[in-house]
Amino acid sequence: MKEQYYSQHRDFFIMSEPITLNVGGKLYTTSLSTLTSFPDSMLGAMFSGKMPTKRDSQGNCFIDRDGKVFRYILNFLRTSHLDLPEDFQEMGLLRREADFYQVQPLIEALQEKEVELSKAEKNAMLNITLDQRTQTVHFTVREAPQIYSLSSSNMEVFSAHIFSTSSLFLKLLGSRLYYCFNGNLSSISSYLQDPNHLTLDWVATVEGLPEEEYTRQNLKRLWVVPANKQINSFQVFVEEVLKIAMSDGFCVDSSHPHASDFMNNKIIRLIRYK
Repeated sequence: MKEQYYSQHRDFFIMSEPITLNVGGKLYTTSLSTLTSFPDSMLGAMFSGKMPTKRDSQGNCFIDRDGKVFRYILNFLRTSHLDLPEDFQEMGLLRREADFYQVQPLIEALQEKEVELSKAEKNAMLNITLDQRTQTVHFTVREAPQIYSLSSSNMEVFSAHIFSTSSLFLKLLGSRLYYCFNGNLSSISSYLQDPNHLTLDWVATVEGLPEEEYTRQNLKRLWVVPANKQINSFQVFVEEVLKIAMSDGFCVDSSHPHASDFMNNKIIRLIRYK
């Protein structure tokens, strides 16, 4: 009786049996029916026998693509819904992977999601908290071969804590500001770990301080490009950030601070309405 039942429902059991995929080194377990849920996709072709599949050393089907974002593609195959976390930051990568697998409904869902995110980005708030202190820096000065003297100087140290509801603006800001360290300029973008927060710490140029001392004492200076201007004061910093923000549609929040005190205020708020 059981054999007769299995024979009658053989296709169902085959489609429901677990299949393990190795996608870029990450293992996923699913079913044949899920993988072929969109027959016109590359996955549909691969697992319906229309395209050859590769195997890893364990016998799992191997796909040489990004394993991390494949979870979102697999979930779409299961539910036909695009479910992404609120802080998802790899939309470009997911779109490229969807293009590779040629899951057309997923491609269309991603396009709709990007339009939705773009609209949400239009209205935004930018808040900057500034801090400045004077610190004494000690260093040695080479006056002649094998003759050194100990010197010290006051140094202005700056901190800026920046929050924006627009992660795209912070990326723009990060692409314009550069740290100068160890003789090289490096984009602030590489320090952007939180999509909505950015903290900058830098020093003004110290008179008489040898260039190698900045590196030895881990002192970073700040530059803005393409103006190629060093930022040695908060006034210059605020001016340059204002230029970048206003070019992106921000304006000063008239209630905070008062316009007449804007350049002297340690908390600056800008808003954008589109």
